Amino acid sequence: MRTLAIDSATEACSVALFEDDAVIGHSHEIIGRGHAERLVPAIAALPGKGRAERILISLGPGSFTGVRIGLAAARALGLAWAAEVRGYPTLALVAAMARHMRGAVTVTACMNGGHGEWFVGDFDADGLAQGETLSLPPAQAVQQHGRQGIVAGNRAAEFAALAGKAVEAIDLLPDARHALLVPPALLTPDLAPLYGRAPDAALPGAAVVRQ
Repeated sequence: MRTLAIDSATEACSVALFEDDAVIGHSHEIIGRGHAERLVPAIAALPGKGRAERILISLGPGSFTGVRIGLAAARALGLAWAAEVRGYPTLALVAAMARHMRGAVTVTACMNGGHGEWFVGDFDADGLAQGETLSLPPAQAVQQHGRQGIVAGNRAAEFAALAGKAVEAIDLLPDARHALLVPPALLTPDLAPLYGRAPDAALPGAAVVRQ
């Protein structure tokens, strides 16, 4: 069975095609912006234009635009190919990549958020989330999540420095070629975006709810 993995929730834009458990095509670019222009061509450049029976897609949190672009592509391809589509939390992939490097360890995933905040979440030695992923100011993030020995993500170094103790920092961005490392229990058919915080703007009169 072929699986297409898509991750465009951060400044990295990556896709990977698997034949069973083996990667047969892969692209990973750090582009910052421009996911809408780069994602579909990256998929089309994969073997068989990326066609697969199953699609894995990052649900966020991360860039509002990047999350929505990835989800739109996954939904459209799932419909066109009659493929099963499953979503996963972005920070779960970051934690899974760190665990792949260091073994079965507990990990705090820490990624760039918005307005000076960080997205943070704790994951146990099996890769399962321990509580909610939240968007927090750096000092509060360290206070609430500084108990793990390893922190991974693109704000890991800053987190470790602020923690002021023996915390190993692994600087990385999500990469779709590692998507199969995400625990199956975290894969969901519910393709609702995980923004991690309220939108920057809301319709007049609409309530803004922190997620």
